[in-house]
Amino acid sequence: MSQVQNDEVRQHVRNRYKQIAVESNPNASCCSSTSLTTSCCNTPDEVSSKLGYSTEELNVVPNGANLGLGCGNPQAIASLKAGEVVLDLGSGAGFDVFLASRQVGETGKVYGVDMTPEMVSRARQNAQSHGYENVEFRLGEIEHLPIQNDSIDVIISNCVINLSPDKEQVFSEAFRVLKPGGRLAISDVVMTSELPEELKSDLHSLASCVSGASTIDEVMVYLQRSGFQSIVVEPKDDSREFIKDWVPGADIENYIQSAIIKAIKKG
Repeated sequence: MSQVQNDEVRQHVRNRYKQIAVESNPNASCCSSTSLTTSCCNTPDEVSSKLGYSTEELNVVPNGANLGLGCGNPQAIASLKAGEVVLDLGSGAGFDVFLASRQVGETGKVYGVDMTPEMVSRARQNAQSHGYENVEFRLGEIEHLPIQNDSIDVIISNCVINLSPDKEQVFSEAFRVLKPGGRLAISDVVMTSELPEELKSDLHSLASCVSGASTIDEVMVYLQRSGFQSIVVEPKDDSREFIKDWVPGADIENYIQSAIIKAIKKG
């Protein structure tokens, strides 16, 4: 894609997330025309429970931080420790950031980066109103992270990298900001079979975390080229159960699955 085409993709995705961020009732997001999912009529908590989040995790975050978006639970694979510095790519209203902040504690720090101003504003309001002092939300593109070199212990992300028109650049940036020995712990979708043409060229499908998915081999190559080692890309067959609801009637569960993506920046 050209830079102009890349910007068009980003703007379309940004507009979709803006609509979600400004909805007056976040608990209705999955049923609205602006939702990235169409699993009507589940609440965000009900959607997230299917993705692997515990009842405790859903209950401890600020109201409105969980928008029911994602395709897994990166918290479950990140093995976060007290004192670590964490970065969430595409942090939205702050759901995973707030969960990570509890794990790293007062001596740790969690950054969230999102390209949608309305999402960043919402996350900052949640952080301020609920007294989160070890989190910071920054406006920026995940292809051009507003984060210093070699400053992050763990990068998490939940179904966001597939939205990028330049995924290899995302992983290169992730490698840049990780400390030696730092690690990726990501949930995202991967393409398991060739998508129908009508889905490939549809921006709405891309913003719905469908047509932007890369194959497992492509993800492996992106990570290797970026310098990562100990790479794991593990599809989850049981994700078909919730993916089938994203685009009802399109049978997209036959083409994409959620996957665990892990890698290390060797010291």
